[in-house]
Amino acid sequence: MKTNTLCYPSLDLIKKAQETLKNIIENTPLQQSLRLSKKYSANIFLKREDMQPVRSYKIRGAYNKIYSLYKENKIQNGIVCASAGNHAQGVAFACNKLQIHGTIFMPVTTPKQKLEQVAMFGENFVEIKLFADTFDASKNAAIEFSENSGAEFIHPFDDVQIIEGQATLAMEILNQTDKKIDYIFVPVGGGGLLAGIVSVFSKLSPETKIIAVEPKGAASMKQSVENGVNTKLDSIDSFVDGAAVQRVGDLTFDICRNNIYKCVPVDEGKVCETLLEVYNKDAMVLEPAGALSIAALDLFDENLSGKNIVCIVSGSNNDITRTEEIKERAMLYKGLKHYFVVKFPQRPGSLKEFVLNVLSETDDITFFEYTKKNSRETSSAIVGIELALPEHFNGLMERMRNLGYFEFYLNDSQDIMNIIV
Repeated sequence: MKTNTLCYPSLDLIKKAQETLKNIIENTPLQQSLRLSKKYSANIFLKREDMQPVRSYKIRGAYNKIYSLYKENKIQNGIVCASAGNHAQGVAFACNKLQIHGTIFMPVTTPKQKLEQVAMFGENFVEIKLFADTFDASKNAAIEFSENSGAEFIHPFDDVQIIEGQATLAMEILNQTDKKIDYIFVPVGGGGLLAGIVSVFSKLSPETKIIAVEPKGAASMKQSVENGVNTKLDSIDSFVDGAAVQRVGDLTFDICRNNIYKCVPVDEGKVCETLLEVYNKDAMVLEPAGALSIAALDLFDENLSGKNIVCIVSGSNNDITRTEEIKERAMLYKGLKHYFVVKFPQRPGSLKEFVLNVLSETDDITFFEYTKKNSRETSSAIVGIELALPEHFNGLMERMRNLGYFEFYLNDSQDIMNIIV
């Protein structure tokens, strides 16, 4: 695989990509959110890429790249890609449309909904190969496959024609409003979308401040910008699967590094809180990466009052089976759910005493796991407690310690989600 780090998107080539895509993609709405505008006393606009045929912006870059190879007759051996879901759907859509064979490597951890969507869009033209637990491992396997088979590797972000395709989104935004855009909040995984936004806004709207939004557990662009060199993270939290990348692209980093106003990392729990909020209040079903830009508004450290702001809603490929984990992460983030290892005397009535003496009238046990395994005087249980207000936590801890029940607090454990979901 070759990556030309000296080749950058031009406005002419981005306009050419617009022509390629004009009968393929939706010109998605730029909608003002009345709720968010009122909340921040600003004009908040949502660029609704969740309304694309594959429910994410990834179709733009994938189709633009594959079509260019198709026109140049470079796909006799098919194509191959790696993706955590959305790029794969764009690639599958293009393979079906152009009737070419594609092999798609995806992490084993990819939500079932995304696997089914890829199979649906690709039909008989794609083959899915599940490999390893992260996008980066799947990418390496896809590159090896490309080298051995001669299939063209379709990079999800670090490719100039991918970036040109994503940049058509920026052109649409500027064509959809005559207002000066003060801030644009852009979700970031490998940086392809961000590089596309930068390529257009730096030339056509240089006064707009570009905010790069990443999941806190995979903030590879922020780390790279701070280090001054593209940096691979040692490990990542893959929950925000559409934006969980250990290392951004070399080309995307070169394009973005000096054109980002700020990088904002968003806690995965905050993302979950936002997912539930936009579902309940706006009837929008988003995936975690799709909610990043909206979630960042609460965390941004500047006054947004009176500003014109665009948040890119990048996708809606969510799996309903993840709902319980989303709810748990949101409750943990808000300080309303707490998990403990609790010491119980091994005698009848000890749980009743715990409830009467430790819990307040508004506290509720939502998780309890205990097995009597020996004849010791005390034994431990995992107990989950839901509070009415986060400020009730200190009182709960004080009562638990004073009465000798406290053994260990689990919320700070990296394995907490494996324990409770």
